[in-house]
Amino acid sequence: MLSKSNKTIYLVLHNIRSAYNVGSIFRTADGAGVAKIYLCGYTPTPDEPKVIKTALGAEGFVSWEKHRQTGRLLNQLKKQGTDIVALELDSKSKNLFAYNFGALSGESLAIVVGHERRGLTKNILKYADEIIEIPMFGKKESLNVAVATGVVLYQIIEKSFNN
Repeated sequence: MLSKSNKTIYLVLHNIRSAYNVGSIFRTADGAGVAKIYLCGYTPTPDEPKVIKTALGAEGFVSWEKHRQTGRLLNQLKKQGTDIVALELDSKSKNLFAYNFGALSGESLAIVVGHERRGLTKNILKYADEIIEIPMFGKKESLNVAVATGVVLYQIIEKSFNN
């Protein structure tokens, strides 16, 4: 939980292929105070050696759950009053750096990130209350999923301490 924002933060990892990315996300989630990581679809779990290698022990500090179906999980979280924000390039996405997370009404927030190449499907995006994107100024249109997750989490922290 972020100390000043009073919102519980969750991460939902949808079909992340790389165990190294998952381990890196665990380290960043621990540093950012994420309450829980939901590992969905075929996302590797912390019992895999490659996750353990990059998590460097953070997998023992951040609570996690495995779910086969991301849509069911997101529906459950919404019913519990959690705001769902997807990180994806989409015609409806809003600039992360201009987005006001304080305008969300729920007591908790779930950030959904997806597959390294395909991102999030339209089926997953339909559960999102908002879709955000990180503006890109180079030739590539996206960042590595672990890096992008860190950018989003620390932007939330920055905004929570400066509002």
